[in-house]
Amino acid sequence: MSLPQKVRLVEVGPRDGLQNEPGEIRLADKLRLIDDLALAGLTTIEAGSFVNPKWVPQMADSDRVFAQLERHEGVRYAALTPNLKGAERALAVGADEVAVFTAASETFSQKNTNCSIDETFERFSDVIRFAAAHNVPVRGYLSCTLGCPYEGDVAPQAVAELTGKLLDMGCYEVSLGDTIGCGNAGSTARLLDALLPRFNTDQLAMHCHDTRGQALANILVALQAGIATVDASVAGLGGCNYAPGASGNVATEDVVYMLHGLGIETGVDLDRLIQAGERISQALHRDNASSVALAARGKG
Repeated sequence: MSLPQKVRLVEVGPRDGLQNEPGEIRLADKLRLIDDLALAGLTTIEAGSFVNPKWVPQMADSDRVFAQLERHEGVRYAALTPNLKGAERALAVGADEVAVFTAASETFSQKNTNCSIDETFERFSDVIRFAAAHNVPVRGYLSCTLGCPYEGDVAPQAVAELTGKLLDMGCYEVSLGDTIGCGNAGSTARLLDALLPRFNTDQLAMHCHDTRGQALANILVALQAGIATVDASVAGLGGCNYAPGASGNVATEDVVYMLHGLGIETGVDLDRLIQAGERISQALHRDNASSVALAARGKG
């Protein structure tokens, strides 16, 4: 199959990235990051998470983030909402989209959400009904689709069953998470071989961590299979508190560089994106995990 002409990038840095960064993160830095990303051309930005701050303290000010962010025309600002209360809070401050999440691993689900996979579906069924009543789209996240830190290999057919369940419940799209970055081109191809006979490519997205340096290869396999939505995190922000050894998400800069090299349209200004990643990295006093950004400043 030919490569897609255009790829939709879902920028998860302000939520999935920042929620795993240590230390205090100023509200002003979050707002500046979201604005920088919009100005760079990202049209879907996951801006916050309405979860219990006891478990994810970095997202405790998501209400203020949504209330104070500068909205740009054509940009969708999304929020992670694990339950009805979270969805109500998200919509009250103007979230354009909400996301629910579960896992393809029972053990990971217990570690991440303190409940079983079946129980996660029970929790967010109310979210989906509530969002539908307000004409707000719902995205589904499925963790550990290429492997689990506790159970090891995950069967592609198990991922397919859960993907179908998420779509049947009302999610418009399922993001397939390689939560610990253990996937490779072969395992990604096998997963998609199990999914694509059942689902359309526009119902699936890739969410890759780069723990073993395989994220871009895995994304390329997905592109070759026709998938045209990719999650990424500016400067490679993040990790996973419940996945020992997992490094951050694939850097948006690196994904954009690869896509542009393939002649695929993204609508993203790479130079402005690199500047956004450099700014937030400096604010967090952390190394920029984007190879493209490092090369741009003469270190690569």
